[in-house]
Amino acid sequence: MRYKLTVEYDGKNYFGFQKQIDHTNKTIEGVLEDAIFKLTNERVKIIASGRTDAGVHASGQVIHFDLEKDFDDYKFMMGMNNFLREEEISILNCQKVDENFHARFSAKSRHYRYIIINRRAPLTFQKNRAWHFFSEDLDIELMKEATKFLIGEHDFSSFRDAQCQANSTIRTIDKIEITKNDDEILIDVSAKSFLHHMVRNIVGTLAWVGSKKILPIEMKEILESHDRTKSGPNAPAFGLYFLRTDYD
Repeated sequence: MRYKLTVEYDGKNYFGFQKQIDHTNKTIEGVLEDAIFKLTNERVKIIASGRTDAGVHASGQVIHFDLEKDFDDYKFMMGMNNFLREEEISILNCQKVDENFHARFSAKSRHYRYIIINRRAPLTFQKNRAWHFFSEDLDIELMKEATKFLIGEHDFSSFRDAQCQANSTIRTIDKIEITKNDDEILIDVSAKSFLHHMVRNIVGTLAWVGSKKILPIEMKEILESHDRTKSGPNAPAFGLYFLRTDYD
């Protein structure tokens, strides 16, 4: 039986999603596989829609795995949450799916959100859950103008991590929306797939634009340079949220 779970987690106390070779650090994947074993007495290998870095959060991560046994969906979800009660991880939904479903390869679109709090006062409730940008007031109209150069299919070499192992740097961004509510700035980015650190590097460069360090048109020049050293800083991991994955 193939099971599909929707997972929510606060990433600040985990060393990313993917298990590490030495298994010395706690990861989302490792905790989930241990919980599945405690519930089912079966060791599984889970597949995720996307692997988030250390500190990154998720409100709609999707995973799948195969089990020999047939469990009731609701009871499985509640059983998992019982074993995860000491963790900052929750199972939001469980359903049995066709064996052709694949959490990663069946995905049609992935959606991320980056949260910036643009104020002088320190963060209280959103500490380690948003980027506290306090040095300048960000101009979101300039930031919106800069995003226009990133929409569509491009070579995003300028916005990928040096350790990125993707075979191709060509990606297609379907949407970038920036909204502001008081001192909170939300940057929503949608694409079928992303390069390593791509969203965070784009956000760091947008912050340059918003603080008027560069002009919006320079986003186009950075993109076309295919040079990571030309783009902005890697925005902090704790401001990034994996929102959801769309499937057929």
